[in-house]
Amino acid sequence: MITAHLSPSLKHRFPSPLHCPSHSHHHLPVHLPLPRRYRHLAKPAAVAGSAALDLLASVESVASAASVLAAIVLVHESGHFLAAASRGIHVSQFSIGFGPALARFRLGPVEYALRAIPLGGYVGFPDDDPESGFAPDDPDLLRNRPVPDRLLVVSAGVAANLAFAFLIVYAQALTVGVPVQAQLPGVLVPEVLPGSAAARAGLLPGDIILAVPGAAPDPSVPVLVDLIKASPSKKVPLTVSRTAPGTVDRRSLELTVVPDTSADGMGRIGVQLSPNVMVTRVNPKNLADATVLAVREFTLLTGTVFDGLRQTLLNFSQSAEKVSGPVAIIAVGAEVARSSADGLFQFAAVINLNLAAINLLPLPALDGGTLALILLEAARGGRKIPRDVEQGIMSSGILVVLMVGMFLIVRDTLNLDFIKEML
Repeated sequence: MITAHLSPSLKHRFPSPLHCPSHSHHHLPVHLPLPRRYRHLAKPAAVAGSAALDLLASVESVASAASVLAAIVLVHESGHFLAAASRGIHVSQFSIGFGPALARFRLGPVEYALRAIPLGGYVGFPDDDPESGFAPDDPDLLRNRPVPDRLLVVSAGVAANLAFAFLIVYAQALTVGVPVQAQLPGVLVPEVLPGSAAARAGLLPGDIILAVPGAAPDPSVPVLVDLIKASPSKKVPLTVSRTAPGTVDRRSLELTVVPDTSADGMGRIGVQLSPNVMVTRVNPKNLADATVLAVREFTLLTGTVFDGLRQTLLNFSQSAEKVSGPVAIIAVGAEVARSSADGLFQFAAVINLNLAAINLLPLPALDGGTLALILLEAARGGRKIPRDVEQGIMSSGILVVLMVGMFLIVRDTLNLDFIKEML
């Protein structure tokens, strides 16, 4: 399943940041965020033409985002497939999507298929197929191979996504350059909710909070968040920097915000906060320089993604609402494509890394869950886990993943702007 977690540390990299966990069955429904039906009929011809161009651009950007996600699924499943083929292990199916096949063909012993439900893909092994023609004790069935071979096949999907993510970052370094951020003073306020405590106090999107009581003159996001949570219904003075209307000059002003009290008794003011950074692009001088930049950027993105996943798991009750499914990921990717084509590099790299990160979790239906069972078998001295027990664990995990995936699809679809306008 591909999901997304909004990660403030990635905000400077593309318009709508995401953290994207996944597993070996990737949910990837494509939804086109089209304008309201017949909206163009009420507009003059020139505006209608502009709307048509906007629609075309939207379709193209959604197609770009969907293509990126499809390529990532293909890479992941190809990792499993190629690892199995390299060890002479029997493979029976290679599928993109689930459910009824829209197109299929057979090449040797493997059936390749494009299926109707675009919720991911899978590589099928004939281990439990009585019609496969293979004897149950065939040494080239996956279940009969030594532990190292099975570990290789199961982990190859993660390895493929990590390698693909690095190649994407390397291609970015060679073409458009790598984004480099410089930390600036203060905390940026990208968004203020209407009617919130922050809005009542006069905070505006684009403001920079430079100082708060009880903190250093240059507060960080965690410090500011902790202060607000600890101050329900109390006055909190803020020193804010704001751009003067019609100019690029900034002026300093003093505001006082009184946090509302949330259901858990903590304060909240209804803003989005992020580090105040300035981003520039660095272009390499040669291949060696590009390699250094790519390694540094890949390391930074990997650390950010894995740390975001860790925070999501440790604070799931607070971050669950920020976890988004494939519809939201497509919407984010489309916005990235509309804003900046080179932003798709970062989008693709982050999705790949999230797919790898989630797959390493030792949970049923994830690659990490299968790896855990294989390692448990190794720890038992090679004694296999009963087949019915293993299948029961994995089947229940797949069912839960599909249910969560469908819930996220429905929720994220209802949260799309044009759906809200129609409701």
